[in-house]
Amino acid sequence: MTGCRERLKVTMDNSSEPRIVDDLSAFKLTFRRLAAGVSAITALTPDGRPVGFTATSLASLAAVPPLATFNMARIASTWPAVEQTDHVLVHILGARNRDVAATLAGDHDRRFEGDHWEPGPLGLPLLKDVPAWMLCRIVGRYPVHDNAVIVVQIEDGELGAPDDALLYHERSYLRPGAPA
Repeated sequence: MTGCRERLKVTMDNSSEPRIVDDLSAFKLTFRRLAAGVSAITALTPDGRPVGFTATSLASLAAVPPLATFNMARIASTWPAVEQTDHVLVHILGARNRDVAATLAGDHDRRFEGDHWEPGPLGLPLLKDVPAWMLCRIVGRYPVHDNAVIVVQIEDGELGAPDDALLYHERSYLRPGAPA
């Protein structure tokens, strides 16, 4: 954090705290301080290859009908598959899935090497040993600059064994600590 802070353009107002004046730095530094649950989105390319990524943007949208949203960059390696498919699997990751989260956030060519997944509903890549997953039909793709908001309707799902939540905060994976 110190190195990043040293690279920021800052000004001093009447307080002793620096004020960030660069919009991108303000965005990045502020959202790093927002702890978020970690999920994984998986799909198939038109030729049947598994793809996926970790997401901290998963949110419920409505209970009736059951809708959720997630965001992604339209330059991401997974975007062409999400753009062309009707269904995705949304996985809620727990603390025991920390290594899977790191794998799906890493090199896109290596995300499905190993035995951490299997073919699931509709042949979609199903991550093993997750606290919960949902089969989702894409009902909307809304481009925003170089990104997209994806709206999905939940069609099916399953609960796995309970686990502590997996959070992403300050560029690290964590599990919740003591109550606030």
